[in-house]
Amino acid sequence: MTPGLMIAAPASGTGKTTVMLGLLRALRDDGLTVQPFKSGPDYIDPAFHHAASGRRSFNLDSWAMPADMLHSLSAQANGADLTIAEGSMGLFDGVAAPGASGNGASAEIARRMGWPVVLVIDVSGQAQSAAATALGFARYDPAVRVAGVILNRVASPRHERLARGGMAAVGLPVFGALPRRGDLTLPERHLGLVQAAEHPDLEARIAAYATFLRAHVDLAALRDVAGAASHAPAEPCRFAPPAQRIALAQDAAFSFAYPHMLDAWRRAGAELLPFSPLADEAPAASADLVWLPGGYPELHAGRLAAAATFHAALREHARTRPVHGECGGYMALGAALIDAEGNRHRMAGLLGLVTSYAQRRMHLGYRHATLLSGMAGLPAATTLRGHEFHYSTILEQPDAALAHVVDAEGNPVTETGSYRDRVSGTFFHLIAPDGGGVR
Repeated sequence: MTPGLMIAAPASGTGKTTVMLGLLRALRDDGLTVQPFKSGPDYIDPAFHHAASGRRSFNLDSWAMPADMLHSLSAQANGADLTIAEGSMGLFDGVAAPGASGNGASAEIARRMGWPVVLVIDVSGQAQSAAATALGFARYDPAVRVAGVILNRVASPRHERLARGGMAAVGLPVFGALPRRGDLTLPERHLGLVQAAEHPDLEARIAAYATFLRAHVDLAALRDVAGAASHAPAEPCRFAPPAQRIALAQDAAFSFAYPHMLDAWRRAGAELLPFSPLADEAPAASADLVWLPGGYPELHAGRLAAAATFHAALREHARTRPVHGECGGYMALGAALIDAEGNRHRMAGLLGLVTSYAQRRMHLGYRHATLLSGMAGLPAATTLRGHEFHYSTILEQPDAALAHVVDAEGNPVTETGSYRDRVSGTFFHLIAPDGGGVR
């Protein structure tokens, strides 16, 4: 089995993504084949993982994915020398009610996969006290092994000595200490990091991270603590695709499509036909379904409003075949999108939805949906698991509700999605059919 470890932290904002990218590239430069993963629902970090490692990164989510699906996705590491997974939020942060196979915490993924955890500890503003935090994490769940720490944002040699002394006092190995560097950061946007494809200097940034990690982290020691997976990988993940030929929007405005979903569709025999709405391209005329993923349509609303060829082809397709949009794709199917400056942009008009970024409100969390009507090849009463994360506000939604939607604790969610004839949309991003996995 491929050995692996998880890079995690006590909280968000500690610098674990920079550490992750530096490790992936440094180990790749050493001639190793490294398979990345991301714990939890996240479209943006895996694209950075791919750029750093040269291998596609896959999400592992215990709330949305049953155990057999998690284990089948872990088979992506077959043939690799090492697996490195990046945690999300704090190591033990999850939801209160379990989902398909757990509560979504990174610690659950580490435990299921048998991966030791390396904690990235931000020691700014403290020294020996950081060891108390690390010790609490190491003892919180005996089934999760915290192998040691990487100290981040170290202010001086003296600061490093004090912090290392605290870790030594509680018996936790220190794999490295990273000096404070304001220039080694990635710009952020409201959904997290700015997308990898938007960085013209991404390769130089990742190379700098690798150089930085190599100078301050014991890479050999990290490789030595990696643990083998505690299970045999299942068969490849399979579930029925929503159509045989799927026209898939793919560009800077519509990029949030999970690799595991697309792979499962292809494995089941579907043909994916990419096109770019931003380039005013029409979806393939032979497509059985048009699928618009989420992304950042609000940043390109003017170009989308002017995409006459795209809009006309969508309308023609929708006369006889289904069209579906997720989050940003849903907004693009609506009547209008109002940007952060208050400018109103006409969208495709296949649904009556009007959304606004001028009235920002965060919508975040897992979603469990029961379809009230058929959606993109899926029949009514189908149950789905996914997540929602956006800052738009619904001003108008005159069409029929698509689904009964609840959050991870079973509380009703007002963003139900909607449908009109063959056109449907949801604010949640599909991760898996409920109970979906190896079939």
